[in-house]
Amino acid sequence: MKLRSFFSLLFFACVSVVDAQTLNAIDFGLVPNNQLQDASPILRQMCDSARVLSQKGKKVKIQLEKGKYYFHPDKASERVYYVSNHDQPNPKKVGIALENLKNVTFEGNGADLLFYGQMMPMSLVGSTDCTLRNFSIDFVTPHLAQAEIVANDGQSISYKMASWDKWEIKDSVLYYNGDGWRYHADWAIAFDGETRHLIPETSDLYVVTKHLTEKDGILTAKGWKDNRLTVGTRLAMRTWNRPAPGLFMADDIRTKIKNVKMHYAEGMGLLAQMCEDIDIDGFSVCLRGDDDPRYFTTQADATHFSGCKGLIRERNGLYEGMMDDAINVHGTYLKVVERVDDHTLIGQYMHEQSYGFRWGEVGDTVQFIQSNTMELTGGKCHISKISPIDKQINQGVTQFCITFTETIPYDVNPDCGVYGIENLTWTPRVIFENNIIRNNRARGSLFSTPRKVIVRNNLYDHTSGCAILLCGDCNGWFETGACRDVLIEKNRFINALTMQFQFTNAVISIYPEIPDLKHQQKYFHSGIVIRNNLFETFDRPLLYAKSVDGLKFVDNKVVFNHDFEPIHWNNHCFWLQRVNNFDLKGTKVVGSDEDIEKDVVTYIELPQ
Repeated sequence: MKLRSFFSLLFFACVSVVDAQTLNAIDFGLVPNNQLQDASPILRQMCDSARVLSQKGKKVKIQLEKGKYYFHPDKASERVYYVSNHDQPNPKKVGIALENLKNVTFEGNGADLLFYGQMMPMSLVGSTDCTLRNFSIDFVTPHLAQAEIVANDGQSISYKMASWDKWEIKDSVLYYNGDGWRYHADWAIAFDGETRHLIPETSDLYVVTKHLTEKDGILTAKGWKDNRLTVGTRLAMRTWNRPAPGLFMADDIRTKIKNVKMHYAEGMGLLAQMCEDIDIDGFSVCLRGDDDPRYFTTQADATHFSGCKGLIRERNGLYEGMMDDAINVHGTYLKVVERVDDHTLIGQYMHEQSYGFRWGEVGDTVQFIQSNTMELTGGKCHISKISPIDKQINQGVTQFCITFTETIPYDVNPDCGVYGIENLTWTPRVIFENNIIRNNRARGSLFSTPRKVIVRNNLYDHTSGCAILLCGDCNGWFETGACRDVLIEKNRFINALTMQFQFTNAVISIYPEIPDLKHQQKYFHSGIVIRNNLFETFDRPLLYAKSVDGLKFVDNKVVFNHDFEPIHWNNHCFWLQRVNNFDLKGTKVVGSDEDIEKDVVTYIELPQ
């Protein structure tokens, strides 16, 4: 019996060896630290080989040696991808296109992947049980320029460009450029040169880049007055372009991402749409250490999940210096533009940066919402047929004809008002824990999903806007939807709200976009627990909530400091608008007898 067991184990060990295959980059002629070698065509060959092997049932590892690899757009793969919450230039140049794979691991072994021009560095599309690990992504010349203030006399401001920026003054206007692109930017984010915190109250800062004089590399803007911009301040000069994320994921199942660093991308760091089960451990959108001369990372969110399902688990990450949020989880409302009959509607993507991608499939459960009051109407329906309405080639679908098994609620009709369709099947559970979010523009983390959300043991350090936002919007971005089960615990919040970005009414802001709150009868969010957190803040607003049934704020600690002057229009710790079943207890101010639990206002109207 023991002998039989031994041979059985030997057999399965042999099978596992046969079924696993490693593709070494060196065997394909790709060597590290060769700046003259374009890695794009070689990685394409390796990806093609991995696809063939994986389709034969083999487990495959694409393996690089540690070192630097360089990618150019002229020989990169071309793909037509429609990416949620991004601009939609197509076709896109893709450095590493991982597509239609199964049981494939991309092993970087600490490789540093460096990209030129305008590219999507990496995609993972239509793949199952794949792993990405141990590498970093960066651009040789980022599309944000950086300047340092060298003089400010109250009548003019002088600055010098960073050493890596390629810039020129033409007709007294500043331009900066890279391979195949050239920008002029009038907007910037201002960072403190010492602390790397964003300069309070600067927000999206208008910078003077016209009518400049130049001497010995120093640019002077006469008449530019701004006493907040002291000598040593760094300016991240930016456009509003976001053509592609650093890592694009679509239609994937059971993806693992381990120890991947995104140092720069012209869009978001990671964008995943219509994916199921994503396990992220040690993914970071970060600088190259404390001595990195750069102050910025990505042009938009660090991580973003649109229309996903299953479990999104994101932990042990560092998110800093990005131009938007650390994480945003949501679906997309389609606007009802035509009621064809009692079982069929035409729904349309509404935001200019969100269209063209798959929205749902047969069997999915949906519900309908009235956009003016953000109230659900009727019961749930199930898709029996869905088909895109054809558009011109390379413009992307914006409308779907959707037929439901059940009768559509009678009032879901454009003649009766504006209605949105929410796909409930493609909504994820989320665990966001043990992450550091610091020195970024806008907000810390956004969640809009009805399934369980846990936000635990995170450090929110100078997020500039609110630290956590629970949102929902069927009027602008058309991002779903209502939160029903949220636990926010054991987090530390340090000096949020140094700026007043959209929806940032308190450190934790529960802020669905509801145009007609006065006539709302139901509640949007529910089941929210905020407990055992530490708030360290220079200002008053801790919690703002709108349209919530069931909200607990218990056993939290607050430390008021004097790091900055209070700036927020909201000078109350708790501001509630249409909140039912609110439980506030056990929250104490450290080192003070102040009873902040009395500082609650319930005005339905906010100041103009």
